[in-house]
Amino acid sequence: MTQSQFFKTNEDGTLSCLLCPHECTLHNDQRGNCGVRINRNGDLYPDNYGKVSALHFDPIEKKPLYHFFPGSQILSVGTFGCNLRCRFCQNYEISQAKAESFHRVSQYLPDELIQMAKSRRDNIGISFTYNEPTVWYEYMYDIARLSKQNNFYTAMVTNGFINKAPLEKLLPYMDAFNVDLKAFTEDFYRKYTSSRLDPVLESIARIRKAGKHLEITNLIIPGLNDDKKIFEKMIRWILNQTGKDTVLHLSRYFPMYKMTIRSTPVDTLEKLYHIARKYLNYVFFGNVGIDGMGKNTLCPDCGNIIIIREGYHTSKPGLGAGGTCSRCQKKIIHFC
Repeated sequence: MTQSQFFKTNEDGTLSCLLCPHECTLHNDQRGNCGVRINRNGDLYPDNYGKVSALHFDPIEKKPLYHFFPGSQILSVGTFGCNLRCRFCQNYEISQAKAESFHRVSQYLPDELIQMAKSRRDNIGISFTYNEPTVWYEYMYDIARLSKQNNFYTAMVTNGFINKAPLEKLLPYMDAFNVDLKAFTEDFYRKYTSSRLDPVLESIARIRKAGKHLEITNLIIPGLNDDKKIFEKMIRWILNQTGKDTVLHLSRYFPMYKMTIRSTPVDTLEKLYHIARKYLNYVFFGNVGIDGMGKNTLCPDCGNIIIIREGYHTSKPGLGAGGTCSRCQKKIIHFC
């Protein structure tokens, strides 16, 4: 059994998990907030190592990653558990599952996943997704290292609630991130996710500083995180910390799990889109089809249509050599 990489032993015999900012203190046989990391006789173990709940070849756009090898396929893997308790979780059946009661899994060693990744010629690598990859850190880390040895790209779809040390150790083996920035107030994070905002912002800043490809998703929930002034404050933070070329996905909320608020009105998304576009070059819609905006990639300099998206089908009529605009040669895509 693989031991957790980040924990310490306390004087009273308990353990403190140091993987995420919860830093749970655990007695023997006690699990952390994630439901999968357990103190077993003075050592900390992840109960979900090698236990796969979802495994598919997906379009890269489904992650969503729009400016990272657009139109490609990526092997996507997930386990179970999460270090957040989002009341609106769309994957709650696996993210909120407990190790002792979740049995819908298949066993895969890291090298078996590498062999599967090699089985499809148009596959660019492996994506860690479906549930929060932070809580299966050791499994992800082992797969990511093997991926680099086999010239595959790696992508992490994450809530960003991870401590500095484990993130820094992971960064050399990760190429792309989509971070779910759920809101821009501590009150929202505390009430609706049982976590905190600041560690997520710190993770986003570190990912950008490391030069990794970064896209951000913001799920818009009516009455909870759709205030225009707060939203604009968030957009300005993104501009200042990660740059105007940061890809932002505005995703439409639908009632799910413990949240019964009505679905996000389309006009709310449109209003927030126009605010975001004042600051950011690339803003897209998720979970909704709106004609004329938020779907295709346009060159911010000359307006040339670079990428056309119809569902998960992607064409690239305006993408020139080296990821540039075919009309004005502005650099658009750094990973293509």
